[in-house]
Amino acid sequence: MSRFAEVIFLGSGDAFGSGGRFQTCISVRTPSDMFLVDCGASSMIPIKRAGIDPVDISKILVTHLHGDHFGGIPFFILDAQLVSRRNAPLTIIGPPGIRARVMDAMEVLFPGSSAASRRFDVEFIELRPRETARIEGIDVTAFPAVNSSGAPPYSLRVEMAGIVIAYSGDTEWTPALIEASEAADLFVCEAYFFDRKVKGHLDYSTFLSRREELSCKRIVLTHMGEEMLARAHEIEDVLAADGLRVFI
Repeated sequence: MSRFAEVIFLGSGDAFGSGGRFQTCISVRTPSDMFLVDCGASSMIPIKRAGIDPVDISKILVTHLHGDHFGGIPFFILDAQLVSRRNAPLTIIGPPGIRARVMDAMEVLFPGSSAASRRFDVEFIELRPRETARIEGIDVTAFPAVNSSGAPPYSLRVEMAGIVIAYSGDTEWTPALIEASEAADLFVCEAYFFDRKVKGHLDYSTFLSRREELSCKRIVLTHMGEEMLARAHEIEDVLAADGLRVFI
């Protein structure tokens, strides 16, 4: 099998639409698969704008249970049921409690939808810290992150066909980021603020002070707020934007 992956930043923004960006949603396509890493509440819009058929997405990996990272899943499931006419199973992978949180969100948004009959199965898989789960041809390892969402937050390391992609999720600096991104072909890292220290998030100045500890091959910074975007001209690293495509 060819060693190839296309990564599309469908949504590269924060929870509040800073810079007019969609919430976090990253697609990964290989010769044999396509999946999402996070699926913020606005995700169906950039998915369809990019011309991606949601039926082609086999699974959704979730870093943590904040709405701008998982809130699009109820809409994804309902689209699969009512619009895309999905028949293939959908696998949703994330922290402990992800099934209950998604089902609760569905009931809040569309009462009765969580128990509706569907032509496809939805399977939920809970990740445990530093345990690698082999799921439909990819290996997913969760590393503890520093954030608060009512469930354990993770940074994710995904390995498939000789390619490694890591994503920090939302987190303060933690040595686990070094582990998660070790020798990765691509490390997608949060840089919410430029130098402002905010609980549960990583700022660019802290990232820069730790960068030499990282062994990854490429870095793309994402999840940027207004402060970070206003100072983008000061940054040499690659910054994500909605629609950015990275080929590995």
